[in-house]
This record gives sequence, structure tokens and C-alpha cells, in this order.
Amino acid sequence: MIVNVGRRRGLVWAFLVAATALASPRPVEAQDPASSAARLRSDSAAVAKARADSARYPYTSADIEFMSGMIGHHAQAVAMSRWAASHGASGPIQRLADRIINAQVDEIALMSRWLRDRNQPVPEANPKGMKMIMNGMEHMMLMPGMLTEEQMTDLDKARGPEFDKKFLVYMMQHHDGAVGMVKQLFGTVGAGQDEMVFKFASDVQIDQTTEITRMQQLRIALEFGTLPP
Repeated sequence: MIVNVGRRRGLVWAFLVAATALASPRPVEAQDPASSAARLRSDSAAVAKARADSARYPYTSADIEFMSGMIGHHAQAVAMSRWAASHGASGPIQRLADRIINAQVDEIALMSRWLRDRNQPVPEANPKGMKMIMNGMEHMMLMPGMLTEEQMTDLDKARGPEFDKKFLVYMMQHHDGAVGMVKQLFGTVGAGQDEMVFKFASDVQIDQTTEITRMQQLRIALEFGTLPP
């Protein structure tokens, strides 16, 4: 069952807290003492910096929900974009898809690190959404703008010019949802003050708004048969 979420942020937070309580320690890989010590110093320094940043710019549950939810959101955009190479996308669509992959893979790593440095659970980068438990059952929760399973199947079946058209329509929907998530974050009292969250969310808003405009132009060119090679 897929649940679209607009106003159920409380459920997300409750799930994340529960996930933290149930999480088990990761196994420690065998490595030489010097390497282990260096890694511990690096991890300790990252956590210390995160705590210092948080002391100056306290983060909120809304920040945690935003960073956690955007991981799955980005994962779906990456999955959609990776189909461009195998589904006969035109040159402009392939280049757009490559840019999305390069940017959002790095941003998934950034969000995961932000959560980890603050001892928060890091959700799986799952293109189907975020796992949550409701009434004892596991559900996949979609962030705003994310494609349903039916829409992903529809895109996956398309090839050539039809893929180009559906990719633009669905990715604009996807980007619009991400921009909405940023607006919701900044519209929440006290949220978005953490330095990294503020910069990342601002970049998402600017970059994806710019890409929506670009996709609108590509869609017009596609409809009039003037799409460049």
C-alpha cells in the first residue's frame, strides 16, 4: 500500500524515533589499528562539528523529517534518470538526466551524513519511498511529487520520443514536489536554521526551479519538433 503524505509529518517523526530505538549496531569490519584509529578520529571530528553547528543553529524535528524524506525523493529522481540511457532518450533529455544523477547522488550522501552525524536514523535511499509502520503493517510513504508505482511503470514502458515526453512531465511533477517540501520546511517555525539544512534546502529550491523552467522549454521544443540533437 502506498501512502501520499502532505500533512502526516507527525507520523514520520514517530516512525523515525522508533527506528532509532530498534536500530542495532553495525558490524565492525576488520582493519589495522592505525586505520581504525584514524577513522575514529575522523568520525569524532565530524560529530563534534555537527554538535557545534547545532549549538549555534539548533535543528528541529522538521529539519530531520525534511532531510530524511528527501533521501527517498532524490533516490526516485535518480532511478528515473538512469532509464534515459536505456530507453532511447534524446540528447537533451539524456544530458538533463545525467545532471540530475550527478547532483542528487552527491546530495543523498550529504543528507545521510547530516543525519548520521546527529545520531539520527538514516533511511534507505529507496525510489519507492520511505518505509513506515502503521497499525502493525509496513507501508511505503511517498513524499510530495513522487511518482506512484503505476506512474513509474508507465515511464519504464516508454521508449524514444514517448519516453522524452513522459520523462519531462513526470520529472516536472517530481521537482515541483521537492520545491513544495522546501517551502513547507521554511514555513515551519524554527526550522531551516541549521546551517547545512538551510544551504541544502535553498540549493534544492533554486536548482529544481531552474530545471523546471528548462524542462518546460524542452517540452515545447519536443511538441513542435524543434528539440536539438
